[in-house]
Amino acid sequence: MWPRILNTLLGLWLMISPALLGYLGQTAADNDNIVGPIIASVAFTALFEATRGLRWGNLPLGAWLLLAPWVLGYDSTAAIVNNMLVGACVAALSLVGGRVEQQFGGGWSALFTSDSLHAREAKKQDGRPS
Repeated sequence: MWPRILNTLLGLWLMISPALLGYLGQTAADNDNIVGPIIASVAFTALFEATRGLRWGNLPLGAWLLLAPWVLGYDSTAAIVNNMLVGACVAALSLVGGRVEQQFGGGWSALFTSDSLHAREAKKQDGRPS
């Protein structure tokens, strides 16, 4: 859970960092104002156990932040350092899993297996006296 909270905060940091670090009006600021909210949204959504797999969506965004200074040609050293640090942290935190306490559904493969989670739960329900 804490990696998702940190990634949410890093996404919010990306949104305010152009103003605080003094590179407003540059390509780097535009990139941060696009990628920051996406990182924060993905990380916040991945906080919930049913949507935890969405955390992998921040991995390519972190990689993009590592490449963006050279692809977009940033002028500001502060923007380059900021994007490199945030990108590395976002990518690394996206790799950190979490403890799974409950199983939800099982996906499409659950329809084709005889011993899926929903089948086991149905058997438990049938075995109880009414």
